[in-house]
Amino acid sequence: MLNLLKHFNAKKENVFCSYHGISDPRWTPPRYDALAEEGFQKNVFAFRAISLIARGIASIPAVIKNRDDKTEDEFLTKIIKRPNESQTISSFLENLVGDLLISGNAFVHCDRENNLRCLRADRVQIIPNKSRTAAESYAYCVDASKFSIEKRDLLHVKFFNPLNDWYGFGPLQAAARTIDQYNEMAKHNISILQNGGRPSGCLTVKNVESLTDQQRRRMRANIRDIYEGTTNAGRILILEGGFEWKEMGLSPKDLDFNAGKNIAAREIAQAFGVPPILLGIRGDSAFAGYKEARLHLWEDTIIPLAEFIRSEFGNWLSVRFNRPVEMIFDLDATHALISRREDLWNKVSNADFLTTNEKREALGYSPIGKGSK
Repeated sequence: MLNLLKHFNAKKENVFCSYHGISDPRWTPPRYDALAEEGFQKNVFAFRAISLIARGIASIPAVIKNRDDKTEDEFLTKIIKRPNESQTISSFLENLVGDLLISGNAFVHCDRENNLRCLRADRVQIIPNKSRTAAESYAYCVDASKFSIEKRDLLHVKFFNPLNDWYGFGPLQAAARTIDQYNEMAKHNISILQNGGRPSGCLTVKNVESLTDQQRRRMRANIRDIYEGTTNAGRILILEGGFEWKEMGLSPKDLDFNAGKNIAAREIAQAFGVPPILLGIRGDSAFAGYKEARLHLWEDTIIPLAEFIRSEFGNWLSVRFNRPVEMIFDLDATHALISRREDLWNKVSNADFLTTNEKREALGYSPIGKGSK
């Protein structure tokens, strides 16, 4: 804020003017706690986008299978289905994906009892090896305590980060400045509302040289007391002794905040790969309907991210438990993809050039008798 006093002698009047100068913007710092507060907790569109993706992946049934014979590994599947005493696989995966989308990093710790827990990304420190080419171990820092974690006991899932060798870069970080813009517009609107819907103004005073600094401060305080706040909305301002009040600034309509907020909301949705129509953004017509947009979300965002997590998880479990396994997400059991399965069934069933067993194989079923066609 920059408060300036201007004096000029046009028409033998002096103007006592207080206004806000333009300064450098204050962006949210790129820390996990700050991003989570400003983005996930204070921005409805970022919250909704993260929730849609995380809960979508959490809704996919998952099992652990042997990589060689494709049989289910009951021991590891049991661990996955009940990662720890306070979480099921759904809440566990939602936690993991949420951390990944906010910070670009997700850390899963396996303790001696084979309990799996997601550790807060800002509390995990990577300890590199001597050549600084890979992680040697990890440190978990909470409050004033610091605990060492062996490399084999911790899974680090991260997104690509071109400027950091150790930590990932998340969608929320890419959308951080747009989120700041949206949140500031929301703060401006509530400030205007609390100020009776009135912008700031300019007080014109004759012979301003006669006012002492104390009188100027008292004048500002009096104007605030009788003019600002929702309780004073519509109150008539009466000035004496050659004082004149002039409105200044642009109205929210002049600033076109509604259009600006819509643009910001679309950019936030774009950073997460979520169709704007699914976030309730008005005026979106990129999709024929909600159903098409939902399918687009799954095919372009949720399924690729699920595959990414599946491969990372499978490789880590193989090393941690010394057995060749892989994590399998059963997409056929996902309700959101029913329309896609129906299209596949129709295409396969109408393919006259395929035999019955070829059709069954295309749909994931085992073949029947030799002579079947």
